[in-house]
Amino acid sequence: MGKRSAVRITNTVSGCYTSAQLTFSEHDVAAEPIDDNPAGLAPDHRDFVTALATGLQVIRAFDAEHPRMTLSEVAAQTGMNRAKARRFLLTLHGLGYVRRQDRYFELAPRTLQLGYAFLSANNYQAVIRQHLEHITEVTGESSSMGVLQGSSVIYVARSAAPHRLMTIALSVGTHLPAATTSMGRMLLAMLEPDALSKMLRDMPLETYTPRTVTDVDKLRAHIDEAREQGYCVVDQELESGLRSLAVPVYNMHGNLLGAINISTNAARVDKKTLMQRFLPLLQKTCREIASQVN
Repeated sequence: MGKRSAVRITNTVSGCYTSAQLTFSEHDVAAEPIDDNPAGLAPDHRDFVTALATGLQVIRAFDAEHPRMTLSEVAAQTGMNRAKARRFLLTLHGLGYVRRQDRYFELAPRTLQLGYAFLSANNYQAVIRQHLEHITEVTGESSSMGVLQGSSVIYVARSAAPHRLMTIALSVGTHLPAATTSMGRMLLAMLEPDALSKMLRDMPLETYTPRTVTDVDKLRAHIDEAREQGYCVVDQELESGLRSLAVPVYNMHGNLLGAINISTNAARVDKKTLMQRFLPLLQKTCREIASQVN
């Protein structure tokens, strides 16, 4: 089993603007890398635009731990030399995505457009939110929708319960490791076998709790089981006390939109309740979404 480490929780939607290195309750938390190239296009491919990738890397260097940085700090965060980092910072400043005050640089509000462009381009978001809010109202638990990006699941819609489940604050745009989340595993189960094999081969498997599955074969078995069942349960693998259930959600044409889940406290909601009460509700919700979303 691997060394317990930290997860980098990045909030892309709200935007590239709040990313956090956050500590889970029972262990030290080191960064889980966000896949900058989920489509698999190699950096040496003739269609790969290195300058664009580097510019996005600079934007993503700013987070809750590093909201304002000097040129030297940006260079250190991105692994660039000072001259290269300076050119990209000044370009982003000229485009309005970075603000400058004396020696310090920080992201400008314009970066929010990058995340909200995704939300505005997907008009089903309002429908999804209504259904998630209904789930929270009925169960008293948090409910979310996520999509897969590389080795991470990204939260694209969320209805939070009044009580806090985790030591971190989840919101739209948050990234979590797909391997240790119910939505992530459910979405991995939707991949073609070859794509899944490649993903698992390249995916970092970190230990977050004593229950975390870090063996690739065991993880593959859990993912295969989720595919066969049509739902996925992850029990206290990302954080002790956190139990979640996820199902895939489709539109009326049968196209996969993502996965929705219910997150609960293991001490408050047992597995019987999860399966007998929450699973039928999630499945009913998915049918309703499929009938409403084009």
